[in-house]
Parts: sequence; structure tokens; C-alpha cells
Amino acid sequence: MITSTTNKQMKHIVQLQKKARLRNQENVFVVEGPKMVEETPGELLQEIYVSESFAPKWDGPVTEILSDAVMKSISDTTTPQGVLAVVKKPQYSLEEILKKEPAHLLLVEGVQDPGNLGTMFRTGEGAGVSGIIMHRTTVDLFHPKTVRSTMGSIYRVPFYVAEDWKNTIQQILRQGVCLYAAHLKGTKSYEQFDYHKSCGFFVGNEGNGLSPETTAMADELLRIPMEGKLESLNAAMAAGILMYEVSRQRRN
Repeated sequence: MITSTTNKQMKHIVQLQKKARLRNQENVFVVEGPKMVEETPGELLQEIYVSESFAPKWDGPVTEILSDAVMKSISDTTTPQGVLAVVKKPQYSLEEILKKEPAHLLLVEGVQDPGNLGTMFRTGEGAGVSGIIMHRTTVDLFHPKTVRSTMGSIYRVPFYVAEDWKNTIQQILRQGVCLYAAHLKGTKSYEQFDYHKSCGFFVGNEGNGLSPETTAMADELLRIPMEGKLESLNAAMAAGILMYEVSRQRRN
């Protein structure tokens, strides 16, 4: 049992929780809680740590048992759930994501709130998206808060981080995917479009929206009607409305 917070393995896990660069270098991330660990595909699990008090309740594999104090020291949450794992990142290519037809894509540019991105993944799974494409300026998908917000969808929704955004969008357009952008200049409401064929939606930064460059690459600008004095919705909420409209049309 590991009882020291200065243990080399434990210090390394703390760094993985804090530093995206280290997660990228090692191609791993950290998940916490029984549900997240149990939902992790077996081939992605690298190490599993269980707290001393939780060990009698855990019937899964264990790399090391930790004292409760050590588990608390490496956890990203205020109240640790007793089990934590180091996991290999899932990998997808853009080509894999575009194989599914008709495509149903979400394209995320510059979203900065981990909870928003995680909610987009969770909602996207429910709405049946075929993939989520992220601009490199988007918050790290493997940030601990993002991972928690996905509620396991991180393992089931294909994704791709575009280092060359323009080239990636052009590749998607060449596949015959119609791209829509929710925008103040949109004249038609989102439910007036037909989404039975391959399509995707751009969602932009919480404060600034989509960049002019990205907006210019959209085939159509649309709007989400709003009552009151609102100018915009929460980014994850807007994405959810659009993704579920595709789901509704295709079900009917």
C-alpha cells in the first residue's frame, strides 16, 4: 500500500491531472470514480488505484492500494470516490469519422469551458453524432473537468483535433457535408433546414462566437429564435438544440 504523498508514482499522477502537455506527451489521461473506470474499455486501462477504505467495495483489477490521504492528494475532486485510473487516449482519424454516412458532425472552435465541451460530448452521444471536430484552440478534451462532464461519452463519441483547421474543413466539405453556422446574421431558423443528408454545425467561443474565417466556410448561416433580450445561448445548449434537431428529423 502506498502511504506517502511524495511517492514518485503519485506525484506523476498529480502532474498528469494538471498539465495538458504531459498528457499529450504520454498520450494518457486520468479518470476518477467507479462509473468512469468501469466504463473504460479494457484495452485503454493502464493503471488502477484504489483507496484503502474503498478497496472492500471494489471488485475490479487493482494496480496499487492507496491510503485515503494519498488518494485525496492525487484526486482532482474535493471528495474522492475511491478509485482512479490512468488511461490511454482513444485515437480516431478524420477519415474514420467521415466514413459514416449520412454524417452528423459538431465542429467546435475555441470553446474554453471544460464543462461546456464535456456536455457537448454527452449530448452529442444522445443525439447520435458521428463525430466531434475540435479546433486546436478548444479546451483540452482530457482536462479532468471535461472528462467528468462527458459522463463516459469520451469513450463512445469519435473525435478529432484539427491542427490545420482550414484544411480539415475543406476536406469535410469535399466529402459533401453541408456545414451550418449559428450566427446573428442568419436569416432562417434552424428548423427550416433539411438535415437528412450529411451535415455539421459550427459552434464557437463562449464570448466571441465563431471567427469570421470559420463563418465564411459555412454553407449556410442559421439562427436559433430567442424570446426576451438574449443575444445568444450557452454554447453547449445551442449545440444540443441543433444536434437534436438532426436526430428528430432523421427519426421521423
